[in-house]
Amino acid sequence: MTEQSQHSKDREQTSGVDVNVDALALLFDALDKNDAGAGAAALADLHAADAADVIEQLPSDQLKQLAKTIPSVFSGEVLSELSDDLLEDVVEDLDAKTVADAIGELESDDAVQVVEDLDDDFRAEVLDEVDPKSRVALEHSLSFNEDSVGRLMQREFIALPKFFTAKQAVNAIREMPKEQLPEIFYEIYVVDPSYRPIGKIALSALLRAENQVKLKDLMTDLQVLVTQETDKEDAAYLFEKYDLPSSPVTDDFGRLVGMLTMDDMVEVMQDEHTEDLLALAGVSEAGVGDRVLDVVLGRAPWLLVNLATAILASMVISIFEGSMEKVIALAVLMPIVASMGGNAATQGLTVTVRALAMREITAVNARRIIWRETLAGFVHGLLFAIIMAIIVLIWFQSLTLAMVIASAMVVNHIVAGSAGVLVPLGLKRLNADPAVASSVFVTTVTDVVGFFVFLGLAALVLSN
Repeated sequence: MTEQSQHSKDREQTSGVDVNVDALALLFDALDKNDAGAGAAALADLHAADAADVIEQLPSDQLKQLAKTIPSVFSGEVLSELSDDLLEDVVEDLDAKTVADAIGELESDDAVQVVEDLDDDFRAEVLDEVDPKSRVALEHSLSFNEDSVGRLMQREFIALPKFFTAKQAVNAIREMPKEQLPEIFYEIYVVDPSYRPIGKIALSALLRAENQVKLKDLMTDLQVLVTQETDKEDAAYLFEKYDLPSSPVTDDFGRLVGMLTMDDMVEVMQDEHTEDLLALAGVSEAGVGDRVLDVVLGRAPWLLVNLATAILASMVISIFEGSMEKVIALAVLMPIVASMGGNAATQGLTVTVRALAMREITAVNARRIIWRETLAGFVHGLLFAIIMAIIVLIWFQSLTLAMVIASAMVVNHIVAGSAGVLVPLGLKRLNADPAVASSVFVTTVTDVVGFFVFLGLAALVLSN
């Protein structure tokens, strides 16, 4: 291999951004030829995350073929990196022993992530193949709510008493059985005789400490202490707020039973942000392997809701049918008022939903934010009312029509500004996800108000 080609290969291996197209091409070719050896070789040198990316590009028929003919490529690490939907499809074509062996390679939190997505019957088969100790731990984790820290926590951690010296701590860590040690860790926890966490020590601080320094003198206070019942989104918020690499998890009696790590929290944050983004658009996530039917069923319900709200707006328009027949300009200008209000409301809505997700809106500042968005709507409305009035005056040579659209523009922007913040806040107050239905309600409000104000004012003024 030439030096240039070696450099090129190194760049491909370290870039880690795009799907490895060479591996994907080799895998496609191997599956077409039904060559199990070549298929395994295509993924052999890839990181588990990169291998999962390549596998996720396969259509459903070739994915089934891969699972049946080359099950060895689905190691525990690869399974844990697959998307939830794809994981469900893959395990349908793997036997229980293969899945059990795969999760046996994983730390407890990753093993739970794989097992929790299995069908109940198949999950029971897989658990029967797992060693008894691991099975008890998995079943205990699965007993918690799927959105709780208990489901997500890692059971491998390091906890030592405060009277240990730094030297004793290092020796104790070295002597721990491999299965009890986390694969990667940044902190150790200091516990009291009741096994309650009382402090933490960064691994770097431990390694730099003098041999005879006691852990009680090295430890720092715990900024965060979460329980097994804590919601994982609340835990992720705390990780982001305090820049935590890890956090201890306690049971109902305050005893240390596990830990959370940053990699899991990053995934929780990403999932939540993705969920909110998709919900704002009223769609569900569509994987590359999803069928047309899956996409249609995922999006049709919200399109139906949008149809109902559009009919409501049309009913408002029909009230002023007589005025529109007399002045054709009303039909020309009407969409401008509604669309401007809708776009303004969407801007406020997006900012508000994000602020709610980041816990930035509280009972203390909510009133100020509502007033800010309403006032901003008024200023925007006034600005664009002037611009639109001038355009209408030049276009239709009608001062009356210019004043009507200017007034409607101001009113609709005020409503848009307040609706963009009040609707998500109201849904949050009702314990509903503000990202799911806010956009539909806000659009309906701005359309109905925009049409009603514009056509109502026109009917009132033009009838005189």
